[in-house]
Amino acid sequence: MSLSVLSEVLESAPQFERLLTSMGQSKAHVRLQVLPNGVPMTLATLARNVDVPVLLVAPRPDQARRLYEQASLWSADERSVLHFPESETLPFERLVTDTDTEQQRIGVLARLLDDDSFDASNQDANASDGTEPQGKIIIASASAVSQKTISRESFEKSLHRLVPGQTLDLRELLDQWRRMGYSFEPTVDLPGTASRRGGILDIFPVGAEFPARIDLWGDEIDSIRLFDPATQRSTDFVESIDILPAQETLPGLTHPDHVDYLLRSIDTHNCNEETRERIGEEIHLLLDGAEVEDANFYAGFFNHGGLLEYLPTDAIVVRYRPTDIVEAAWETEERTHELREAKQSRGELPHNFPSSHAPWREIEPALDEFPRRIEITPWGAEDLVHSDAIVLPFSSGPEYGGDVETFVIESANAAEDGDRLVAVSSVPKRLGEFFDRSGVEAVLLDDLEKSPRPGTISVIQNPGSGLSEGMALRVNGRSLLVLSDAEIFGTAKRRPTSRRRARRRDSLLSELNPGDYVVHVEHGVGRFAGTGRTPREEDDREYLIINYAEGDELYVPMEHLDRVTPYVAPLDRPPSLSRLGTQEWKRTKARVERSTREMAAELLSLYASRELSQGHSFALDTPWQVQLEDAFPYEETADQAEAILDMKQDMESGKPMDRLICGDVGYGKTEVALRAAFKAVTDGRQVAILVPTTVLAQQHFTTFSERLKPYPVRVEVLSRFRTDREQNDIVRDLAEGKVDIVIGTHRLVQKDVSFKNLGLIVVDEEQRFGVAHKERLKQMRSEVDVLTMTATPIPRTLHLSLSGIRDMSAIQTAPEERLPIKTYVSEFSDELIREAIRRELDRRGQVYFLHNRVYNIDYIAGYIRRLVPEAKVGVAHGQMGENRLEQAMVEFAEGGV
Repeated sequence: MSLSVLSEVLESAPQFERLLTSMGQSKAHVRLQVLPNGVPMTLATLARNVDVPVLLVAPRPDQARRLYEQASLWSADERSVLHFPESETLPFERLVTDTDTEQQRIGVLARLLDDDSFDASNQDANASDGTEPQGKIIIASASAVSQKTISRESFEKSLHRLVPGQTLDLRELLDQWRRMGYSFEPTVDLPGTASRRGGILDIFPVGAEFPARIDLWGDEIDSIRLFDPATQRSTDFVESIDILPAQETLPGLTHPDHVDYLLRSIDTHNCNEETRERIGEEIHLLLDGAEVEDANFYAGFFNHGGLLEYLPTDAIVVRYRPTDIVEAAWETEERTHELREAKQSRGELPHNFPSSHAPWREIEPALDEFPRRIEITPWGAEDLVHSDAIVLPFSSGPEYGGDVETFVIESANAAEDGDRLVAVSSVPKRLGEFFDRSGVEAVLLDDLEKSPRPGTISVIQNPGSGLSEGMALRVNGRSLLVLSDAEIFGTAKRRPTSRRRARRRDSLLSELNPGDYVVHVEHGVGRFAGTGRTPREEDDREYLIINYAEGDELYVPMEHLDRVTPYVAPLDRPPSLSRLGTQEWKRTKARVERSTREMAAELLSLYASRELSQGHSFALDTPWQVQLEDAFPYEETADQAEAILDMKQDMESGKPMDRLICGDVGYGKTEVALRAAFKAVTDGRQVAILVPTTVLAQQHFTTFSERLKPYPVRVEVLSRFRTDREQNDIVRDLAEGKVDIVIGTHRLVQKDVSFKNLGLIVVDEEQRFGVAHKERLKQMRSEVDVLTMTATPIPRTLHLSLSGIRDMSAIQTAPEERLPIKTYVSEFSDELIREAIRRELDRRGQVYFLHNRVYNIDYIAGYIRRLVPEAKVGVAHGQMGENRLEQAMVEFAEGGV
């Protein structure tokens, strides 16, 4: 989706024409006041009308990312909008470099080196989609601009192109790739890797979509083909490939004399012996071409360039919120200074150790050297009110908060007045139904191919990475209204899939260590002591030795290893050892056998009744169902899509569904439940969603309410956070069929709660409910469809699913944009705690600080407050009263802490 055709409205504004006139001069410094929602459109429209790069510097990383996402929507070619990210690592931190971020930065630098929008892969450089070329837009935070990178000189020297027919010095080429940071692996499947197999070279250039396979005939390149990294099979022949550096910190491209100079400049007298030896050793390893895990720690030795030197001198530099930029830069430098001082005092960092970031006092003058500059300040900012400021005619769009009838009426009135309205919605067909019902003409479009005429209403599909906020632009007495779901529905959208084998001897022994508990099928629980032979000299066989209670030993022949298994139990406490020669183990087995028979009979009765009962066959997907799924603001993973398909097949069959959805937190289980619930509701059935905690109930209520707001679906929550009167009203409406979806805790399975036409039960984390609640669930399960979700299934539930008694779908693939968890083990450190919390606060995140003692948890909370005064700190622990604990968790979930 692109909104670029709407730029002509802004281009016709006299204020924007004044801005363009200023930028057409060889030297200009413009102060611009723009509504924050209008900045992405302004930026893209400016770039559309100039033929030089436009750099926008934002104060903080989250602001830069959001501006990048939104500016891409307003650009005719989203490839011309570049995000230059920042590393999460502060100077002097020994953390592993984020490879994806580093390679993204390199890709942006490569694009800036070529005026013809150089494509690193050279695979679609000649592609044409009919869009007009425009100047590049580079969006970066203050931290990203100050972070040092590979110098332009080194970058240009290392950049090279390979073409068929070219003669190579193979040894020199492979050495060059190593110096450029490429690692040689047996298989090339990730960017930044290379491989050689005789006369075949594989390389995955940074910035390329696919790796390339180079066939050599002697020293000459015979052909270059792309190949699939998953299958390793060749696909298309290409005429050339371009090889970029694979890393920013490249000792092989840095002159050793410069490194020696920096080494002589640092003072290691304050360092302990271990630090001195480690720094000297690792720097020389890097210079010798060896890999060092935390090479970014030495970035100050090898990185001497910056983003600004890659820009042409006639580039336009835009500062977004200049005062905030300076504030953010100095905050980062203050934290860096604190980290340097702390490490120097502990002897972990030499004096004068070079930093990986340039000080802001050097960056700011470098920004001022660009002759054409713009400073953007939002309306109402007190620090920048100038009479000569250009004020662009943006204003906030009207907000309807789900009142769609008013939205339709006011849209019709605006169209009659000659205004243009463009609704960018995740449910465009549903909006179209509202307009049709009111007799208002609205055009549904897949995309905007041309600017809508005045007096028209257009509705277009908002993709998952689409418009998050709308705005109004008034030019020459008429308005352009661009509204998103945030204004129409009051919801903000974010953007952007055997047989049991006999256990072998080596398999069992590989699992056991001396001291581990094991179970012998005939003798019970013992402790594995190792392997050996019996004291009898005539017996030369090898045995497994197991120790039992009262000093008894059991020798198990290796041919009987199938009778021994490792001891597995959910509790951490050690088991009691069985006694040999007694009936103890026999009685234990009999007791378990009785319990198993009882459970089997119970399950047999339950699932037999389910098989024999005729369940409701839900109808096929309705148009509304398709619209709801199209509005999902993420890309479904393959596992998630398969789980959704399994769920729908179950619901559309005549047998009551009983499916377990198993997947980690954040893997998309709730979306499966939401689609199942909507499918049930559109077929005239009610849905009950049972969750273990009030906090989770409220979170599900918020999610379901926002996603289903465009549809006539009533969602309620039944928990202790509702008053007695509210609960009674909801229970009454449930019985009368006035509530479609109810989300609740244990309150939902009490006897006074009944349904008029229950069709689906969704159970979140079933293992966290008690026996009484599960009995009630068993009664329900034989009658209606049941969908159970869990991240940690209990053994019984998992066994039923794996044995085929219950159906199971596993979501094992993480969402594409989900960041990997980074785990570090360290001594208790004030600096580390302070920095970790501040890092999360900077990205508007939240922090769990886990403490292992309740008696002094309040002292620790006060300690954290003193370390990070700007953080709001709350306390929650298991000995708190239930209501107080829930209130604390709700406050945290709502962002109050």
